[in-house]
Amino acid sequence: MTLWTEPTPKAALVARRQRLSRALADVPALIVAGRPRPRNYAANTYPFRAESHFLYLVGRQLDGAALLLDRGRATLFVEPPASDAALWHGEVPGFDAIRDDTGVDEVLPLDRLGDVVGARWPEVATLPANDEPTAAWQSRSSGREVRARSGAELTGQDATLADAMIALRLSHDEAALSQMRRAIEVTTLAHHAGARALGPGVREAAVLAAIDATFVAHGMAPAYGSIVSVHGEVLHNEAHHGVARDGDLLLVDAGAETAEGWASDVTRVYPVSGRFSATQRALYDVVLAANRAAIAKVAPGVRYRDVHVEAGRTIVRGLCDLGILRGEIDGLVERGAYTVFFPHGVGHLLGLDVHDMEDLGDRAGYAPGRARASRFGDAYLRLDRDLSPGMVVTIEPGFYQVPAILRDPTYTAAIERDLDRDALARFADVRGIRLEDDVLVTASGAEIMTRAIPIDAAAIEAWMRG
Repeated sequence: MTLWTEPTPKAALVARRQRLSRALADVPALIVAGRPRPRNYAANTYPFRAESHFLYLVGRQLDGAALLLDRGRATLFVEPPASDAALWHGEVPGFDAIRDDTGVDEVLPLDRLGDVVGARWPEVATLPANDEPTAAWQSRSSGREVRARSGAELTGQDATLADAMIALRLSHDEAALSQMRRAIEVTTLAHHAGARALGPGVREAAVLAAIDATFVAHGMAPAYGSIVSVHGEVLHNEAHHGVARDGDLLLVDAGAETAEGWASDVTRVYPVSGRFSATQRALYDVVLAANRAAIAKVAPGVRYRDVHVEAGRTIVRGLCDLGILRGEIDGLVERGAYTVFFPHGVGHLLGLDVHDMEDLGDRAGYAPGRARASRFGDAYLRLDRDLSPGMVVTIEPGFYQVPAILRDPTYTAAIERDLDRDALARFADVRGIRLEDDVLVTASGAEIMTRAIPIDAAAIEAWMRG
């Protein structure tokens, strides 16, 4: 079965550009695609991926292109192909074909950009690229100084453009959701392939290969550096040289990205032997309860920080039931007991980027007037907005035994008298568990977009066999 993804219809791209133009009124906006980045010499580049704001409005991976929106008119500036391009790369679409495909009003050579805008450059808004070399190219192309910087540093018309783009991208249209659903379908197949490849003596890299092969077979790529590790306590572990042993848990955090950049983001945990031990199952069910409690809280108008705290509260309650923590639930939560074992936020925005719009930093993730918490763990929450229909967020609570945290009184002092380390030691066969779903906020609540990927422990065991 091949789940090939059709490009976003040009009508949807036109509608997005029109919505942004209306929000900007008379402010012209320049959105660049960026350039390929060399790996070790100029002709050997990393795979090109256009800047996400450009992809949102143009939907195509056009190396070196720039989009100018000016009073409702969309002009795409593209570098003409080199004279020998067809020799190395095959036939390259001409300007008319690009115009017809994307629905822009006009396609012009990139070197015409300065002539078209001319003296108006100071008033043209733009969003800086994510790295200095691309920002330098952006400066040369636009005729104004642009440098890579965070969303908080933007001022003037650039800030106006950033805020308009954030408002536009926070809630996904049907074309975006269609792309994300297809990415999730492929991710489902990939997780199953990885689970089937797992067994005692199998190297992590072999499981990763089964996952990545599934992505490639369906015209997709990993949305981020996949985490496939028996050391689940290392939150962003991208090393794959380890060998899975009987009794280990393999944490797999892997999601597909469509050709247009739309992402999925899913984490599951698989027992290497095919069955969870009693202690693994007990802690697995604690994390699963936190996942379900957090998702149950997702609804329009709910503050995402409250979803995070609900996940933490559920983990504390579960650890008390297992005898790892003792005391009154509210007091433990207030003292940050969950952050010792769940030292990250419950999730983030998901869309064109796996951490959607994080190039704009907390300007995108945090509502005006809100700021990150100072407490360890809570400080890593990437999103603090009130949820609204059309948003897609991840829900990914976890439990981790991180030696550097558990040994350091900086993190444990507030709950040391409530922590039964002897009871915790009985769960030594659990290094890390994270259970992550992609969740769409609907008019009445939430839709678990990743529900086809089993998450109950018994269902995981059956999936590995089937």
